[in-house]
Amino acid sequence: MSQRGERLPELVEIMRRLLAPDGCPWDREQTLESLRPYVVEEAHEVVDAIDRGDLVHLREELGDLLLQIVFQSALAERSAEAPFGIDDVVGAICDKMVRRHPHVFGDESAADSDAVKERWESIKAKEKAGRGVLDGVPRAMPSLLRATRVGEKAAHLGLDWPDARGPREKLSEELSELDEAIEQGNRDAMERELGDVLFATVSLARKHGLDADAALRRTIDTFTRRVEHVEQQLKTRDAPGSAPSLEELDVMWQRAKEALQRADA
Repeated sequence: MSQRGERLPELVEIMRRLLAPDGCPWDREQTLESLRPYVVEEAHEVVDAIDRGDLVHLREELGDLLLQIVFQSALAERSAEAPFGIDDVVGAICDKMVRRHPHVFGDESAADSDAVKERWESIKAKEKAGRGVLDGVPRAMPSLLRATRVGEKAAHLGLDWPDARGPREKLSEELSELDEAIEQGNRDAMERELGDVLFATVSLARKHGLDADAALRRTIDTFTRRVEHVEQQLKTRDAPGSAPSLEELDVMWQRAKEALQRADA
């Protein structure tokens, strides 16, 4: 099945109708700022559908995210300051993709994906000459992902360890400093050292080619499933109205862990 985006203009026209003087009151009240939470939420729902391997919901969530792009573009078109529309958005990304793939649309060649990535970064650096190496990393990006991107960008300046041993040693150092801050009861130092521990952990993941954000989400999902299993055990215990002891909870936790391990085997 080959599709060419032929229905995209239909969505653009639907959005135009919603924003017309006799269109939808709610849509007409929105601003670029008021839609900000929806853009973030829809992007997260796309990622969630990908993680679940749910292609049916992925199609729906991609549609919701596309709506936000069309919606934002339609609002920007009505702006008095540097207005642009959906054609400008699509045109800009089309031009960028052609420009940054000279091995496909030009006469250059690329031996492998590493060469493609290196060429991409080289072209990008020329396009953004005069800007700082970290200027393209949004402050609003989720912290783990931002830490990964900052580390990657800094590495282009040579600000990186040669191998994974560096961040591993740094992690041990930062954990020791966090312990010291905790012993002193200095909350400001504790927060600062905890941040250093997390950043060193992300750097360690990056050097091993691991996605720190995906790793944490995987652990959270596992923890969530175990909590739900313990909740089910609490409903069927002999004294459902009384508070369980720590020992009893520990037994339930081990049962949950073993049951889920068998289920995943």
